[in-house]
Amino acid sequence: MRFISDQFRGLSPVSSKVAWVSGTNGTVLRTVDGGETWANISPPLENSTTFEFRDIQAWSTKAAVILSIGQGNASRIYLTRNGGKSWKQTFISEEPTAFYDCLAFEDAKHGLALSDPVDGKFRLIETRNGGSTWSIVSSSGMPPALDGEFGFAASGTCIEAAAGRWYIASGGINPGRIFQSSNGHRWKVTNSSISGGAAAGVFSVRFRDAKNGIAVGGDYEKPTQNVEIASWSRDGGLSWQKAESFPGGYRSGLSWIPGRDRTAVAVGTTGSDFTIDGGKTWNGFDNGTFDAVECVSKNVCWASGSKGRVARLELS
Repeated sequence: MRFISDQFRGLSPVSSKVAWVSGTNGTVLRTVDGGETWANISPPLENSTTFEFRDIQAWSTKAAVILSIGQGNASRIYLTRNGGKSWKQTFISEEPTAFYDCLAFEDAKHGLALSDPVDGKFRLIETRNGGSTWSIVSSSGMPPALDGEFGFAASGTCIEAAAGRWYIASGGINPGRIFQSSNGHRWKVTNSSISGGAAAGVFSVRFRDAKNGIAVGGDYEKPTQNVEIASWSRDGGLSWQKAESFPGGYRSGLSWIPGRDRTAVAVGTTGSDFTIDGGKTWNGFDNGTFDAVECVSKNVCWASGSKGRVARLELS
């Protein structure tokens, strides 16, 4: 299979059986049998191998949106409602300095996509019809970005929607910062405890409910460095505390496990880790390389990454 060379940073499982992945070379795959077989449902685009679909949101075997990342008009969004038989381009960036990194939906209709700063502030676009149309969100409610600040298009989780709130993770500055909003239009920002730099910062932020959140990151150029790479919050992201023990290295993806109180999984290029105390302490359990992780139930998590790797973790 040619997909063995693809890197799947986009991951959106729907259930223990149905999952979608997206990534390099314009590739989109879907399984409906728990990963036993995969269908190639990549959009038939001109110069398709130049597209990097680094984020995907799926709702069923039929409906999904994918985000192509890149500078200016390389940032695009495509929508399918027939399981990938056809795709419709519903957004293309007309701003040369924009670079879209990730997207998130709070339900099947309302979503936001995040770009690196345009004119000194993070840029957002919004859909209220499941990705059929998108519009630029006014930047008046967005705090100014710091010099060199940006988001990481690493796992599709640099923007998060949970329990009626929105969160943005940033890097490029020290420390990395986390933005929070109750409506996606007016934002507050606070420092995380995660060290930042040119290749470092907060890569993933996830919330279990309106109060309890975890953030992970690190330096992708120093993937084994494991100091100040995880934070936790108990007040909805208004403040962040440094973890007491850290994952085994740089971590790009993170997911809470539904039905398992305070339990979450983080993945990165040097391995995977879990926490059972809401992000205060971490323990490693695998040394495989992954970029993204999503847990769909208390018993099943999916992970994806480089060299065409997709895995399903079954928990007892």
